Amino acid sequence: MEKYELISDYRHDEKWKDSFNDLAMKTFGLDFRGWYNKGYWNDRYIPFSFVKEGKVIANASINKMSLLINGQRLNGIQIGTVMTDEKYRHQGLAKQLMQHILKEYEDACDFMYLFANDTVLDFYPKFGFTRIHETEFCLDLTKKPIRPKKDAAVQQLTIEQDLALLENYAKNRHIQSSIVDVELNESLLMFYFTLVFHNAIFYLEDLETIVLMEEEEGILTIFDIISLQAVNIDAVLACIVKDTTNKVVFYFTPSFTIEGMTATITPNDDDALFVLSKKPLLQGEFMFPLTSHC
Repeated sequence: MEKYELISDYRHDEKWKDSFNDLAMKTFGLDFRGWYNKGYWNDRYIPFSFVKEGKVIANASINKMSLLINGQRLNGIQIGTVMTDEKYRHQGLAKQLMQHILKEYEDACDFMYLFANDTVLDFYPKFGFTRIHETEFCLDLTKKPIRPKKDAAVQQLTIEQDLALLENYAKNRHIQSSIVDVELNESLLMFYFTLVFHNAIFYLEDLETIVLMEEEEGILTIFDIISLQAVNIDAVLACIVKDTTNKVVFYFTPSFTIEGMTATITPNDDDALFVLSKKPLLQGEFMFPLTSHC
């Protein structure tokens, strides 16, 4: 089996960053340059890459996470951006990268975790990871409607026009949930603002709150609510629901209870959570904030 050079932590090396980005674009269709060219790639995100002939051919990254879980602050290592160039697949490169990361970090954190799609659900248990099903939190407005606030000041934000505001909220956001939430998450939030939800960022001026959301066929999906203080969820929902909204889905663990809200533990093969921990964690109803996935 051919051996390849392993490199890591090259966020200041333009050559390797661009090659990493080329592979990410081929694999995920995401162009990371809009994120790292603005300086949002910090020292918490570390790629481990095999390279050949000046190109990144396989990668697995870690993100050092500061988490609040059931009121306890924990240090986690999240593994992500696992990818291999199609020319070099079936050589065990992802396995070698996983083994290297486990050796490097397993004893340096409280737990490790990752999110996997349906093509690799059998891969991560080989390294000791256990699959845990998250909870879907929904609000059925057909049973208890919310009266929309007709004069709500809701402004769509853009990276081009509102960068300073977005950076401030990403850096200073208020932690909303003591069940599962993430601190020091500015880098990943800017990733989602810049690359993933750049057309879904809305500012509720009266509440000084950012909501990442989209509505389709009567279903309002809220990916995150970002504020500098505790959120008044009743006021937020009144600003963003429409007369045609039948259902609200939350992609995080709510810090609030609302009459009519349901919590259903459900498998998600497209974004399955795997955890490696020496002691039980994440029991009961919870969902990692989508904007903390790397």
